[in-house]
Amino acid sequence: MPEPVLALDLGGTKIRAALVHDAAPGAAGAGPRLEGVAEVPTPAAAGATAILGAALDLAERVRGGLGLRAVGLSSAGVIDGAAGTVTHATSSLNGWAGTDVRTPFAERFAVPVAVLNDVHAHGLGEARFGTGRGRSSLLLVAVGTGIGGALVVDGQILAGARGAAGHVGHLPVPEAEGVPCPCGRTGHLEGLASGPGIVHLAHRLGADGSLADGRALVAEAARADGPARRACRIAGRATGRAVGALANVLDPEAVALTGGVAEAGPLWHEAVAEGLALEAMDVVATLPVLPASAGSHAALLGAAARALDELAP
Repeated sequence: MPEPVLALDLGGTKIRAALVHDAAPGAAGAGPRLEGVAEVPTPAAAGATAILGAALDLAERVRGGLGLRAVGLSSAGVIDGAAGTVTHATSSLNGWAGTDVRTPFAERFAVPVAVLNDVHAHGLGEARFGTGRGRSSLLLVAVGTGIGGALVVDGQILAGARGAAGHVGHLPVPEAEGVPCPCGRTGHLEGLASGPGIVHLAHRLGADGSLADGRALVAEAARADGPARRACRIAGRATGRAVGALANVLDPEAVALTGGVAEAGPLWHEAVAEGLALEAMDVVATLPVLPASAGSHAALLGAAARALDELAP
């Protein structure tokens, strides 16, 4: 068997790593096999040096002395894939913008290193090994603490000229008019329909202070009509509007929904379908909008796939 790829996913709250092996010979339809999956908290406030140090330590532990073909890195932030650097990042990772992610791993492991954005990695993993398998194109929309996206066509991520493609959360939607967005502007989907955005919306609609996080909001929305349920419906409809608008522009074969908010249950998904119907042209109105199926390690699979792509002649 060939040597594995070491894959890492560097996020705002945790760093995850695994060895990714090729599918076993003769295992028809099987995807890659992950081994030694492990994670540590991200020292997000401590700065780039501490974050890279934690990632390198975890990578060494997961590697366990084995030889490697390559390293695939999935990272928060806008990524210059050619340079292996972070060009833009939010304050969730202190001092992350401008960080050279590739060089420390290339020097430590002496193998080729590929770097891509975390949602792009998730989209690539989902397209090749999940909902997108067998489809010519897939739009992944990740709705959680933030809202991101990735478009994969013929098995390749479309990252954009500056690596910034897929910022679904920064599409304007009418429901978010006047609502502050983490990017510093107003009226964008993320400020309204991300996990924190829905909680803030519920408070504006009259929810009491006990509704402090997404889990509590979902439970309350399922229990009774009120601010929590109205917030879920408004946010879901706004998300569906954005998906419908993207479908009009991109015409993907399917959309996959993932992230903590996407696990909120039928109330939210019904509202997404309503929003999609409001915006999607007739020609794309039957677009399949499906739950992601590659699992919680999709970004690791995508990072490994990107590393192997870059090795190919």
